[in-house]
Amino acid sequence: MNEVLATLTFHFENNRNEQNAEPMKKYMKNLFPFLGIKTPERNKLTKLFYQQSGILKLDFQHDVVLELWQQPEREYQYAAIDYIGRSLKKLVKEDLPFFEKLITTKSWWDTVDMLAQKPVGTIAEKYPEVITESIDSWAISENLWLRRTALLFQLKYKGNTNEVLLYRYIESNAESKEFFIQKAIGWALREYSKTHPESVREFINSHSLAPLSIREGSKYLP
Repeated sequence: MNEVLATLTFHFENNRNEQNAEPMKKYMKNLFPFLGIKTPERNKLTKLFYQQSGILKLDFQHDVVLELWQQPEREYQYAAIDYIGRSLKKLVKEDLPFFEKLITTKSWWDTVDMLAQKPVGTIAEKYPEVITESIDSWAISENLWLRRTALLFQLKYKGNTNEVLLYRYIESNAESKEFFIQKAIGWALREYSKTHPESVREFINSHSLAPLSIREGSKYLP
């Protein structure tokens, strides 16, 4: 095991809580085992790990992230997400395939949504050419998590959202029966409505969308 990662593993293993682990596992549809460390405690342990390892002072550690991703318990993937979120300024265009691998591995909304908004959103904003090079194909991929990522990567762009791109991706997925795609469409529209409500209203009124997408997308419309 990576020597840096051993520090985090020590703290996590010493704070296992089987009583918490079972309901946490059930909440995630029994897809992943859990250590049973709830978010406030996990954040404390992760912060201690940063202090003891000095990892945040180093270049982005792809190997540490991959090893965290390979651990069975879900808290390790959450720790990887936290570390990625603290390392966004270090990311470069060439990192996008790395995050594509994470998106399509151990995929569920709890990791994919953060990867979409943070590293993918950051890289695409900094290097917009990756949209035509990669993300355009994600929007029509057979992998629903890549499609969800394409719909959500602009979620925090607010006024800088590429409206034409957002609407094109939504149109490409509007007929999907997948809950996670319909929900993502609604979520993306809802966020964009905070800065351009009339545009979102017009889009919803002029397109055939799933009821879930309409309901979610209309939440903030006056």
